[in-house]
Amino acid sequence: MTRVAWVTGAGSGIGREVALELAGNGWTVAGSARTQSDLERLVGDTQGLPGRAVAYPVDVTDAAEVEAIVERIETDLGPVDLAVLNAGTYIRFGAEDFDAAAFAQQLNINVMGTVNSLAPVMRAMIRRRQGRIAVISSLTAYRGLPLASAYGASKAALTNMCESLRPELENLGVYISIVHPGFVRTPLTDRNDFPMPFLMEADAAARHIVAELSGNRFEIAMPWRFVMILKLLRCLPYFLYFSVARRIPK
Repeated sequence: MTRVAWVTGAGSGIGREVALELAGNGWTVAGSARTQSDLERLVGDTQGLPGRAVAYPVDVTDAAEVEAIVERIETDLGPVDLAVLNAGTYIRFGAEDFDAAAFAQQLNINVMGTVNSLAPVMRAMIRRRQGRIAVISSLTAYRGLPLASAYGASKAALTNMCESLRPELENLGVYISIVHPGFVRTPLTDRNDFPMPFLMEADAAARHIVAELSGNRFEIAMPWRFVMILKLLRCLPYFLYFSVARRIPK
């Protein structure tokens, strides 16, 4: 039986590599992103793989459009067995150039874009009493980091949301996981002009995510050395944490 996955943010970065990895494992992947040309390239790159990708362009900030796309996917391809909700953006700014509009934009895309995607697919999975959902957050969700007030807040919101939903969904036969990657080489991180410790390639991150999704683990985090460092920082009292944070390079 064909397994169907829906991947948002599939036009580039982690989302694209997850879609390719799933297609390589025989999945039929509904790839969603705003840019049609990126999706067409993804579809072309799955030619010859055991599975395939099908393009479903969507703007995740439009709830009605997302509802319609999920309905189309399930009509065209069958029930969604796995949803990887990855669409997001990163706009970097600090206290001196703090921007309310940029903050709102990140929350709208990263949080509400994910919520808009989650609602219809979760509803369908609950109705069938089966399904798997992975929400892509970030290690910045662990603790507030300099120059990431909006991005970190958006990712922390996703983590908290999934923690809240996990027990309920388990009782309904649906499993939700949160993914906490560190720095991964993508078009978004290519904009960074500072050292990125333990930088991972997107294809390596995707392989790790897809492999972990074969089980029922709640948190999928990588790379492990960076995870351990940030988990330690999360445990520090504020006076110690801020002493460390002030030394983080800009």
